[in-house]
Amino acid sequence: MTMQSGPDQTPSAVLDRVSLVLDAFDGVGRLTLAQIVRHTGLPRSSAHRMLERLVSMRWLHREGRDYMLGLRLMELGSLAVHQDRLHSTALPHLQELHRATGFVVHLAVLEGDDLVYLEKIGGRLATAVPTRIGGRRPAHSTALGKALLAYEGTPGPTFEHIRENGIAYEKEESLPGFGCIAVPIGLVGSAVAAVSVCGPLAHLRFDHRFGAPVRSAATAIRRSLDRNHVTPTLQRRRPVRSTTGAREPQYA
Repeated sequence: MTMQSGPDQTPSAVLDRVSLVLDAFDGVGRLTLAQIVRHTGLPRSSAHRMLERLVSMRWLHREGRDYMLGLRLMELGSLAVHQDRLHSTALPHLQELHRATGFVVHLAVLEGDDLVYLEKIGGRLATAVPTRIGGRRPAHSTALGKALLAYEGTPGPTFEHIRENGIAYEKEESLPGFGCIAVPIGLVGSAVAAVSVCGPLAHLRFDHRFGAPVRSAATAIRRSLDRNHVTPTLQRRRPVRSTTGAREPQYA
């Protein structure tokens, strides 16, 4: 991106401003110039010039006064996901898990304290579960996040229970009427991702009937990853910390 030179227009400053603008669209479909100025704190004239330049580069798209993410960003995001060897290795097993259970299937990794979704296979239930590929959620509020946090050594009875049993449950914490079952992909201290099924509580059972297929999928993915020597790009590492204390219920 070519910008006017100046004390605040170094390459790093420009990139910081571009990042501010693009981050404003996180979870939002479209924004006006005034909304972007309010989100970013950038001067109106600077924000307008940058928005129009991003439109010309197809990073953003403009309809009337509204701006939205452009096709080029979608292309790059899709390419990043589909080139990720973790994703490509796991995909056949995720598809089989969806066929076996009929529920929404997710693949996710940790980035900081957030869960990042790499894949979602939902069928008819997809629209009922408000997740998306590339979307983020606080890790502690999801079964996937709890599974990964536990395998990274997060202290507490709930996480100790997950480490001992190799499976995490979530009941209506993310979405009323829905629950999730998640299993880490990998061993304690070295899980690279997690896989889950999510479905209506009226049909989902937190027992071997649905836990077993999720475990099988996680095991199959891990074996495939081991053969291909795959390491995901977002996963962080923390030493495992063992804790003691009273056990909490599974549906935490």
